[in-house]
Amino acid sequence: MRVIVPFAPGGGSDLTARQFSMKLGAALGQQFIVDNRGGAGGIIGMEMVAKAPPDGYTIMMMSGSFSASAATHRPAFDPINAIIPVAEFGITPFVVTVHPSLPPKNLKELIALAKAKPGQLPYASSGVGGLTHLATELMNVMAGIRMVHIPYKSTGAAMADLLSGQAPIIVGSLLPVVPHFKTGRLRPLAVTTAQRWGSLPEVPTVAETLPGYEVELWFGTMAPRGTPQAAIDRINGAINKALEEPDMRKNLSDQGMVQTGGTPQKFGERIQRDYQRWVRVVKEANIKAE
Repeated sequence: MRVIVPFAPGGGSDLTARQFSMKLGAALGQQFIVDNRGGAGGIIGMEMVAKAPPDGYTIMMMSGSFSASAATHRPAFDPINAIIPVAEFGITPFVVTVHPSLPPKNLKELIALAKAKPGQLPYASSGVGGLTHLATELMNVMAGIRMVHIPYKSTGAAMADLLSGQAPIIVGSLLPVVPHFKTGRLRPLAVTTAQRWGSLPEVPTVAETLPGYEVELWFGTMAPRGTPQAAIDRINGAINKALEEPDMRKNLSDQGMVQTGGTPQKFGERIQRDYQRWVRVVKEANIKAE
């Protein structure tokens, strides 16, 4: 089985792919080979999956960047219809995070500061059209504010300037920022999930200030359209079973994730909701792909 990861080694999708590949290989009696194909916000790897033979021997380990990249880049192929859901693994929040040199102690104060200084507050992202970019622009649209976007090649690349205060705001994934909350080098203002997050119970949600706001970073498996339903069901069943095993629960928890699982249909509904939302945000915020 070929497991395409449309990102470079070492990221969340890659780590998750390698953990699940070991589990699925043992469960299904097949060798799973991880193939990293990064570039263009995941589009290069996504296109390889879309054009792969739908024989049940190619799958993709993907994150919520799938819907964001499809909405922003609008590639020549149609990823939303050419690639189908198999199973979701888990979700994790983004965290609205600021450098302590910035006065706001909560999201309401950040919005007030941004309104007082339109077009002056810089925020970092993992790149144009990435989830951190779109999640921030969704917040901007809903709050009626305008901050200056500073794109980086990844969240990791943005962290140096975030920690120095050069780009003092990010709506960043949980794992890279949490260690700096404990040391006081960064300050959390809000989580992007609909409910408060278990490991950050004192941090409010964005929705407590901007009702209706919700962004979850998901991870899951997908396959080329036309893959036999029997193969989809077999992989889905193996993934749902693996999610119940204590070591996998711990691995996901260590990455800041809560396991979800479920049917391909449920996963597909999430992807469609995300895609429609990001198409709207891309249009309203006038975001242009690089």
